[in-house]
Amino acid sequence: MLPLAMVTGASLYLIYHFTPALAPVGPVCNKIASECQRLVIAVLLFFQFIKTSPRDLHFRRWHLYAILFQGLAFIGTAFLAIHSESEDIRILLECAMICLICPTASAAGVITERLGGKLADTITYLLIINSVATLVIPTVIPMVRPAADMGFWAYVLVLAGKIFPLLIVPCFLAWAIRLWMKRLHAKLEAWASNSFYVWGVGLMLAILLATKALVHSSLSAGSIFCIVLVSLACTAVQFAAGRHFGYRNYVDKITAGQALGQKNTGFLIWLGYSYMTPVTSIAGGLYALWQNLFNSWELYQKQHQK
Repeated sequence: MLPLAMVTGASLYLIYHFTPALAPVGPVCNKIASECQRLVIAVLLFFQFIKTSPRDLHFRRWHLYAILFQGLAFIGTAFLAIHSESEDIRILLECAMICLICPTASAAGVITERLGGKLADTITYLLIINSVATLVIPTVIPMVRPAADMGFWAYVLVLAGKIFPLLIVPCFLAWAIRLWMKRLHAKLEAWASNSFYVWGVGLMLAILLATKALVHSSLSAGSIFCIVLVSLACTAVQFAAGRHFGYRNYVDKITAGQALGQKNTGFLIWLGYSYMTPVTSIAGGLYALWQNLFNSWELYQKQHQK
């Protein structure tokens, strides 16, 4: 499903780009793709929370280490971007920024369980990092990429209004259904495993938007190669850091590695395309490639051990 979704997303945009007759529908399709991307992220998060009871969530020591790592790395990289005099270096730093602060993937629990990790601890961190991202991202991004048509705090509120419903509302809605609508909750929980196919749609849309950003970018081949290296480095560092933070036992090691390394790349691409330099969304598409290659290798190793 992974290669099919990625190839479909890239092919759809390339067909549109090289078919002049389709040009009039471009703005409408772009709007639909962007909004559907946000909807897919919210749906995936909703079903992840449907599967987990609030009573199962417990704070672990590695949660603190991971959240400090993401928050400080994001703020530190943003500081370097603000003071960078080179636009090319600034873009690379912005790519690293969004790769570092991006919340945990809504599908991370699936891989974590298959590898022998703990779903509830993954969900706990997913909830924590989504809350932190909702507060930190709208505050920092206006400093890096100020809006030309509005003041700082107005821009902060606009961003918060876009991000807060996307990341937090699915949690509240899922747990309200668990508490007050038992029958509906049971049906949704039984269907939750099918949300994997929703993730495939989200990945297709993510690659479509990343392909558009790549086609319309004015970057040289060398700059694009640097973005490839930055996304690969961010992927490797975060998976390795997560495993280091969960060093106490195998379960924590796997869980922390997936929670910190496996990102919601649909959100990453949407954030870069909508509020940073659009070319930074390329880093999100590449991060999706690297993390899924690593996940495939991990699953192969686990199956080989069995």
